[in-house]
Amino acid sequence: MKNARHGLVHRQDFLAALGLMTRLPVTVDPDTARTRGAAAAWCFPFVGAVVGVIAAAGAGLALWVGVSPSIAAALALAILAVVTGAMHEDGLADSVDGLWGGWIKDRRLEIMKDSRIGAYGVLALILILLLRWSALSGTDAAMGWALIAAAILSRAAVVAIWFALPPARANGLSASSGQPGLPTTALAITLGIGLSMLVLNSVLIGLLCTASAALAILVWGIVAHRKIGGQTGDILGAGQQISETLVLIVLSTILS
Repeated sequence: MKNARHGLVHRQDFLAALGLMTRLPVTVDPDTARTRGAAAAWCFPFVGAVVGVIAAAGAGLALWVGVSPSIAAALALAILAVVTGAMHEDGLADSVDGLWGGWIKDRRLEIMKDSRIGAYGVLALILILLLRWSALSGTDAAMGWALIAAAILSRAAVVAIWFALPPARANGLSASSGQPGLPTTALAITLGIGLSMLVLNSVLIGLLCTASAALAILVWGIVAHRKIGGQTGDILGAGQQISETLVLIVLSTILS
């Protein structure tokens, strides 16, 4: 059920979203976090901005002291993993293991729930890290802006797929938190597009990046729907990684 949960916005939404999607030390009222649930998802682009700024600061400092762009890119990816607790990477590995490791829906969901990582998951992590690292390395002086824009748009994409697909299991993320409603989703997407354009200082580049994130999440959503009939927390995390990667590739192509 798509649940707005007592209004479109709440003053605690940002902290609730930050606490959900990062390992940053924030204090969140537990009652508010529980009752708001998916309704706080409109703040996801702001969470992406915070995460992106932290990674961009690390990469910028590395470049300032003379470190090569390739090493600065690797450092930025490491910072992203630490700040988020690698939850999105974990979701990617679990999703790929399950979707391609099982033959029926129930078996796929069972594999996705297993904390152990398989060959498909390992390969997916290696490939996505290589793609993100290569793309970031190619953005040169604009690396920081690319990090922030990709982090923003990919979190907005998470809200879109969360809204569009029903929960694949009865006791998953959507079952406990609900799904973001249309107003929440529309606000998240609008904020994601607007913030990315502001960061990139270009409407055209912002639109190209938005289109790439939309394409990535659309394809991933179709795969998830066909394989398991909906979404899980792992599917959402994987969607963030895939959309972020495609945005970085587009930016690398434009900015290099």
